[in-house]
Amino acid sequence: MSISLINNTIRKYYIKIFHWEYWPMWIVYFPVSFYYIYLSIKAKSFFFFSAANPSIETGGAFFESKWKIFELIPTALFPKTIYIEENESVENVQKKLEAVTITYPIIAKPDRGERGWLVSKITSKEELNVYINSIKIPFLIQEYINYPIELSIFYYRHPSNKKGRVTSVTFKKLLTIVGDGISDTEQLILKNNRSFLQYHRLNQSDTIAFNNVLSKGEQLVIVPYGNHVLGAEFLNYNHIIDEQLNQTFDKISNQIEGFYFGRFDLRCNSIEELKQGENISILELNGVGAEPAHIYQPGFSFFKGQKVIAQHYKMMYEAAIYNNSKGISYLSYHEFKNWRTLEKEHKLKARN
Repeated sequence: MSISLINNTIRKYYIKIFHWEYWPMWIVYFPVSFYYIYLSIKAKSFFFFSAANPSIETGGAFFESKWKIFELIPTALFPKTIYIEENESVENVQKKLEAVTITYPIIAKPDRGERGWLVSKITSKEELNVYINSIKIPFLIQEYINYPIELSIFYYRHPSNKKGRVTSVTFKKLLTIVGDGISDTEQLILKNNRSFLQYHRLNQSDTIAFNNVLSKGEQLVIVPYGNHVLGAEFLNYNHIIDEQLNQTFDKISNQIEGFYFGRFDLRCNSIEELKQGENISILELNGVGAEPAHIYQPGFSFFKGQKVIAQHYKMMYEAAIYNNSKGISYLSYHEFKNWRTLEKEHKLKARN
């Protein structure tokens, strides 16, 4: 093993150990899991979460269909989106794109999947053909939304109320490098800890010119997705929460039947227009499996993060308990196992 490889390995582990935003999810959630167990005992079910959002499969905890969620949302609020069955030909997919006037670039992602799994920005029919031949499961194609601001907005509303509140706002800073007029793209990627952690995956891509030298101050977005796993930096934007923002998301959520607790991943033109409910495009709506992502801002206290997660568990519990009292049943253990089996088979199919 070369000295360079050893140094890079040590650097990678150093970054991940001393920045808890990179810790495995089971470690992040271990302390607060005891509070979840307490709530489960009170609810008399470890799967009480499933009743928090009755209209979303598993309440949005895992393996929910993005397409079925979009069917709940008014079409004016999300990008033009089409559902593609497995094994469809590129010609048929191209016809579907033309029928709804979706043009390149486009975003393709599995209908069922999370954390940026198999998401791809596609710029041509040839790239679409490669994606179709590589994915063996149903997927979605969305028009690419080029609004400059990408946010995650967590919202909670008790099912008995028409008014709720925004509990978390996260600004997603896309993985970007800034030129110095001397270093090439590869050197700039390796200099920055966040992009360094993505180096292996980026090196396997043919979309980046590693030998290109950016002029001083020139910015290059090297990952066009606001996904933490793919290198986006999450920043705490809770300071923009006010009554106007709450009212906007009350109006949106009241149009989505059976949704009470979860996170809107969206793009918007400006914060001012967001608060007015204008020029917003919802890229995804996530249910109980979502997180108040502002806690992953670099430097955010781990213990404060635990408190925020616990507060959201309590909200989820309140929504689920109320819905259960109105006849919405919790997932049974047998149903939970069936969903997990389907999820496992789905991921195996995608890889084969």
